[in-house]
Amino acid sequence: MIEIIKKILIPKVYLPIIYILIAILINKILEKIIDKLITKKQSSLIKNSYNYKKTETFKVLAKNIIKYLVIIFLVLAILTVYGVDVTSILASLGIVGIVLGLALQDLAKDIIAGFSIILENQYAIGDIISIAGFKGEVIFLGLKTTKIKNYEGQVKIIANRNATEVINYSMETYLAIVDVDVSYEEENAKVEKVLTTLADELTTSLPKLKGKVELLGIQELASSSVKYRIIAPTKASDYIEIERKIRKAVKEKLDQEHIKIPYPQIEVHHGNERI
Repeated sequence: MIEIIKKILIPKVYLPIIYILIAILINKILEKIIDKLITKKQSSLIKNSYNYKKTETFKVLAKNIIKYLVIIFLVLAILTVYGVDVTSILASLGIVGIVLGLALQDLAKDIIAGFSIILENQYAIGDIISIAGFKGEVIFLGLKTTKIKNYEGQVKIIANRNATEVINYSMETYLAIVDVDVSYEEENAKVEKVLTTLADELTTSLPKLKGKVELLGIQELASSSVKYRIIAPTKASDYIEIERKIRKAVKEKLDQEHIKIPYPQIEVHHGNERI
């Protein structure tokens, strides 16, 4: 038992453990300070607004930077315990930096790109964006990567240097668009009156709208139907829900007014007879 205690009391054994605990404590304290500062800043902002999401993104980024810095200082402190000359290591970082710079060019590009994304307000956590054809919500933005989650639950991880030609759907109001197919047999004036009335009703009943639901009119004269277009301004994260609710309301309204919705039909001819 005494021998075990003697081994534990050796500086090379207990000091690294103490340094690790101190590093964890410092990291926790700094994270709490960041949380407090960001929360104070967010209290004056509208929740889920662009500036709100920007501060949330900055919080994640700041925590990542602090974590990496704490780890670096922890490693240097532990090396000194084992007699490693840290000053000589730091002095030689110039040469090593050149070597690492060549070896880690992609990592450096990712970090620089990460800072550019934040500083230039390209996108933030919670935004709906599209990169390389993949559309979804930004759920993580770090120094190296961006994570996007689509509506099917798939998560795509993209290196920040590859986040080019980004389409951000959250910067401006997004339009939910519903095209309504109506039979050619129906009178245009009646259909427009019914859909206009419905648009007014939806404007007062639908949640998460950013303006009025509107009937734009005839969008297309298709092969078997007349297409009318209805639009509703909303947030990019809510447009799918809004479109579904509009389609349901349209179906119920057209059924109520006995307005025909066309569907594929096949005419079969038997000799001179039509079946």
